[in-house]
Amino acid sequence: MNAESVVDLLVTREIIDQNQRDDLMYAYEQSGKDIVGVLGDYQILDADQLYQLIADDIGGYYLDLAGFQPPPQVLATIPAGTARLHGAFPVQFTEDGLIVAMADPLDAHAMEELRFSVEQPIIPGVARPDLVLGLIDEYYGGGGSEGMNDALQQLSLEASELDAEDAESAANSAPIIRYVDLVLYQAIKERASDIHFEPFEDDFKIRYRVDGALYEMAPPPMHLQASIISRIKVMSNLNIAENRLPQDGRIMKTIADKQVDLRVSTLPTQHGESVVLRVLDRSNVHLDLEKLNLPGYIYEYVNDTIQKPNGIFIVTGPTGAGKTTTLYACLRKVNTIDSKILTAEDPVEYDIDGIMQVPVNDAIGMTFARVLRAFLRQDPDRILVGEMRDVATAQIAIQASLTGHLVFSTLHTNDASGAVTRLIDMGTEPFLVAATLEGVLAQRLLRTICVDCKVSYPPSEAVLAQIGLRPDQIGGKQFSTGQGCDSCNDTGYRGRQGLFELLDITDPVRELIIERAATVVLRQKAIELGMKTLREDGLRCIYEGITTIEEVLKYT
Repeated sequence: MNAESVVDLLVTREIIDQNQRDDLMYAYEQSGKDIVGVLGDYQILDADQLYQLIADDIGGYYLDLAGFQPPPQVLATIPAGTARLHGAFPVQFTEDGLIVAMADPLDAHAMEELRFSVEQPIIPGVARPDLVLGLIDEYYGGGGSEGMNDALQQLSLEASELDAEDAESAANSAPIIRYVDLVLYQAIKERASDIHFEPFEDDFKIRYRVDGALYEMAPPPMHLQASIISRIKVMSNLNIAENRLPQDGRIMKTIADKQVDLRVSTLPTQHGESVVLRVLDRSNVHLDLEKLNLPGYIYEYVNDTIQKPNGIFIVTGPTGAGKTTTLYACLRKVNTIDSKILTAEDPVEYDIDGIMQVPVNDAIGMTFARVLRAFLRQDPDRILVGEMRDVATAQIAIQASLTGHLVFSTLHTNDASGAVTRLIDMGTEPFLVAATLEGVLAQRLLRTICVDCKVSYPPSEAVLAQIGLRPDQIGGKQFSTGQGCDSCNDTGYRGRQGLFELLDITDPVRELIIERAATVVLRQKAIELGMKTLREDGLRCIYEGITTIEEVLKYT
């Protein structure tokens, strides 16, 4: 159940005031409890009182579903995929319509979509969310990949009977709506970071990326390509008629009681429009510095650096390496009442309370450089620049640092020392880089071994040779790998972990920067001064049984 919706209802009903709302939300974010538990701790409302209040507010019924058994004809009214997607369980027929228990009864959008997809009047029911979700698992199956694929194929058959000529009309038909919703649901259930809809000459593929690797779903009929793409464009408020130019949009959606933000990008190709959805699942992202699993010495360094009054701190790495997440975690750490923080991003990925976030838009001249100039007149303490793309942005960031601001930013380089030479190659003066740069953190994301099927093995000499080690160097350590199981889709991996390399800009390094030293020279000096490379951090992860040799070789 969405915590913000609940506390906003309590404010509307004048049960709590705005200050109490802020206290409750802070307690909710810090405690890890659900909002019902937090309200109980504060002795504001118990669970029964809260559910009755919600039922009164939405004009529904408060239901006790403990031990409930639905009649088969009631169960048949909502398809399995739709029930899982919206966290909805049918309870009984009445003269006015079908009573449906919702895991999040305050989600009006999910209720509206459910009404449209079931095509009959729905009366909302309020019950304990865990009981609702438990009944869905019990009567519709646990939602594993096999069951989901069956549901997708069934919807695909329903949708295949639609008239492919009228894509816009088909896009708003119940089978297509249910099909697209179920694709999104399955991808998010599998913790996907991206969902790809790809048209080819002879087929239409749907793939999703989990922990950096792509997996293919059962494809829909080829002739539904236009209808499915149109449905996504409708959901993201894009122009359906425009299929010759790229478009960007956004979908905000609650999927099975999770608030998910989908960034949509369309691209005209030879065989139709390709669409990619970037999943920003707020419940799945760790925006706390403590949860990033930084090595101890790097955590201490970053913690000290982000408290400095001025300077530049850069996080570098390829696309999808988690740079933005690291910087957001840094901002969350320094986001206090006595600090003004401004960000310029392309686009804004996650909304953070208390921080002024500005989306960059090159099409209308809102470039990073222009936004950054405006920032300096807004009296900030700390500034995040999404990316240093050009010399103008870099120069203004340096100017901001010299005038007493702490600046965070990202760069795309292979390692930490490469970020320094990239700034100089852009055209910034070496002495200014040396004077303002505090540190560079290079990072990668690699897959971690699935804990459910993890096994240890003694590595052979050939395996050790791949990462430049001899048997006598590992002291009898056991290496680990994943055998593959249902939890990890037989990949042996589940989840991801950062690899880190920290370049501390000390005086010896500053001297080399002023002399325009090459990247390799800077790197060698940093290693002499104690910098641990990405490969060394990868070896730490191998020794601790976090990941495999193959993953470390792939990313370092």
